[in-house]
Amino acid sequence: MKPALLLLCLASLPSVAAAQATFTIKALTPDTALKAAQAALKKCRDGGFQATVAVVDRMGVTQVLIRDRYAGPHTVDMARAKAYTAVSFRTNTTAFVEATQAGRPQSGVRHLPGVAAVGGGMMIEAGGSLMGAIAVSGAPGGHEDDVCAAAGIAAIRDDIEF
Repeated sequence: MKPALLLLCLASLPSVAAAQATFTIKALTPDTALKAAQAALKKCRDGGFQATVAVVDRMGVTQVLIRDRYAGPHTVDMARAKAYTAVSFRTNTTAFVEATQAGRPQSGVRHLPGVAAVGGGMMIEAGGSLMGAIAVSGAPGGHEDDVCAAAGIAAIRDDIEF
């Protein structure tokens, strides 16, 4: 009886291990990412700002990038870097600025390629999952960039909650 029970337990192990070898994630669709970017751009325009908006997926890969016609050329790289930073470090970039100040234990991460320690990048989360990030560059300061990015997230909130 004991050997049969042991054999049965051992036979079930591969299926348990296989089930744990994969996972399922929720990801933003391109349409949802575009909707968020357009809402953020509209908020900036309504405030009188010419800006660039970037939305990245949970891996930091750019899904959408929109540059308003008079936004500075530097805003393209900066928006993408802010979104990448938010998703990579799983924190909004305004908080990242504070956490990585000179003399703090995390200050060295500011020097990694593609990292931007500037306000304006915000995580997109739903149902306890990180789905991506949105970032704005071009408003006169990180606080205004945050306001525009938050408007982008608000525009898709009902679409992504699960």
